[in-house]
Amino acid sequence: MNDYTDQFLEAMREILVRFDQGRLERIMDVLTDVRARRGRVFFLGVGGSAANASHAVNDFRKIAGIECYAPSDNVAELTARINDDGLESSYANWLRVSRLNNRDAVFVFSVGGGSIAQRLSMNIVRSLDLAVQVGAGILGVVGRDGGYTAQVTDACIIIPTISEDMVTPLVEAFQAVVWHLIVSHPRLRLNEMKWESTPVLV
Repeated sequence: MNDYTDQFLEAMREILVRFDQGRLERIMDVLTDVRARRGRVFFLGVGGSAANASHAVNDFRKIAGIECYAPSDNVAELTARINDDGLESSYANWLRVSRLNNRDAVFVFSVGGGSIAQRLSMNIVRSLDLAVQVGAGILGVVGRDGGYTAQVTDACIIIPTISEDMVTPLVEAFQAVVWHLIVSHPRLRLNEMKWESTPVLV
């Protein structure tokens, strides 16, 4: 058990050593531009990454003052679309109704980034096709080789695969690290967070 803990923590350290700050800066460039032109950010994720998308929506709206949404937050509409039209088009059709346009951006959280060849996370792939079509910005924090997201993105952080046995937990953990870094960065932060602005009582 201790061996696994050591391996996990060592993998986290290795990811931090390899972290590409230039790509992080590019993501912040896109987000500041979106906010300046009163665009919106749509966070897309599946599974654990959908939970991360929901958390990020909260943070970016409250702390950075950016209008944000995640299609996975509306369970009734999402399940209706999956039931009636299928999973593959569910996110893209949600974005169409939201009138995704060239002032907006989609921000993908995904372990693999989607793959047409392997037919993985096709709901994300189809959403990215729509984003390209309408000229919306595309951002991502993904794992593996970045998949389809990395092929079409404006700025993408790829979490390197340190261990094949830990791909999902490490990628989903670092999604949270990255968006918390971005949203709390002075370039994006508009509003103070509760505990940072609360005096310590002794």
